[in-house]
Amino acid sequence: MGFPQPVTVRRRPVPGRVPSVLEQVLDVRYAEVALPGHGRVTVRAYNGALPGPTLRVRAGDTLLLTHVNGLPPNPVHDHRGARMAHRPNSFNLHTHGLHVSPSGHADNVLREFAPRAADGDPEPRYTSAVHVPAGHPAGTYWYHPHLHGSTAEQLAGGMAGVIVVEGDVDEVPEVRAAADVVVCVNELKLRDGRVPPFTSGAWTAGVPSVFTVNGAVNPVLALRPGEVQRWRLVGATAFTALKLQLVGPDGRSTMHRIAQDGVTLPAPVPAQLIELVMGNRVDVLVRGGAPGRYELRAERVPQPLLTAEVAGPPVVPPMGLPSALPPGRPFLDEREVTGPDREVLFHADPNVFPQPFPDAFRVLGSHPTPPARPDGDLRRDPAYGLYDPDYVNHVLPLGRTERWTVRTGETAPGFNHPFHLHTNPFLVTHRNGVRLDPPVWHDTVGLAGGTPGESATFLVRYEDFTGRAIAHCHHLHHEDLGMMQTVQYVDP
Repeated sequence: MGFPQPVTVRRRPVPGRVPSVLEQVLDVRYAEVALPGHGRVTVRAYNGALPGPTLRVRAGDTLLLTHVNGLPPNPVHDHRGARMAHRPNSFNLHTHGLHVSPSGHADNVLREFAPRAADGDPEPRYTSAVHVPAGHPAGTYWYHPHLHGSTAEQLAGGMAGVIVVEGDVDEVPEVRAAADVVVCVNELKLRDGRVPPFTSGAWTAGVPSVFTVNGAVNPVLALRPGEVQRWRLVGATAFTALKLQLVGPDGRSTMHRIAQDGVTLPAPVPAQLIELVMGNRVDVLVRGGAPGRYELRAERVPQPLLTAEVAGPPVVPPMGLPSALPPGRPFLDEREVTGPDREVLFHADPNVFPQPFPDAFRVLGSHPTPPARPDGDLRRDPAYGLYDPDYVNHVLPLGRTERWTVRTGETAPGFNHPFHLHTNPFLVTHRNGVRLDPPVWHDTVGLAGGTPGESATFLVRYEDFTGRAIAHCHHLHHEDLGMMQTVQYVDP
């Protein structure tokens, strides 16, 4: 069997209209999938597959999606609040990384696609219409559910799919000649053949992770010596940051980064280590070397994510790599920054609340959610720095360029709090106080713990769309338990 690829759905041209539409039903229900080494497992899935279909569009197109909720009713007595996991069979849709509207029926993560109220009721259907603006960067994006309180459990069952925006970088001769390969890494939490309910704060640690690529465990990919392939690496993991290496007979091989989080770099960047934190995407060009087995490995993951078998007649001469690329976005100018800087601190207070969710996962800094008891012990406060769906932490006027610094208060190096901002990408200018040259566009940036923990400083311009969106930790266990803030994009 060849290297697995998700089902691909392409845009449909509309007569008399240059932009096209992509119409797709995303049917969510329990499904049995075969997982080598684990037998048949039951997961919540898009269209019965792990991952869901890959949606390929171009700038200017519109995604017209119909969501079928075929899951059973939510538990009757599920009344846990915003700081706890709840509503496991409700979901919505987040088009992660796309610069699209966060309002209405677009990328609105404040909607709820609830299941039927009782067994025997009709299965509810919901619609989304996501318009990809003209001029949107070509690149790799993804979609997943994002209803607060149920996100981690659903992504732990594989509810994820890839979005590809086609465009200028695909026409670079060396890129066009390379095979285009989706590498969607999912992190499943399985016990007794299914995803156990998210019922306690110890849930993630108590259930081992199973890593799959395109729904398979360590699939094998064929690569000829001298052949170049484009791998679209998608970090559709909820809990684990991946530091990736391609290890062959002679040690680590070089991969060539050409895009980060959907935005093309100015030129390929050779790298032997690729950081793919929860939510990241990195496009790389990989050229086959000497014949042999090459394993894509991640630190602290015992099994390879995939194996590349380099074999067959060599490509002569070897396929080339581009010397330059059409940059996906122009850089922002620090001289355009207006207003006071914003700061975000991810901070956890352990064992301060009653079981089953005793830990407080807070977002502190310059705009925390106010405490319920300002004169009390803030470590035990039930509101301070925790997500409140009715409180707006950041009011962000369109047209303004601002500077943010995000950091983690964790001391354990393996503990990562990736920061993700919805709607607008951001330009990382400094890591741990050190200026990057050149800076790099992200929509999600990893923040590993340490003494001190990691930090990132970035510039962001709020453009095009008004409405409420969110900024949060993309360790989705933490986000579901309160490590999230509301942002509101407003007309100036």
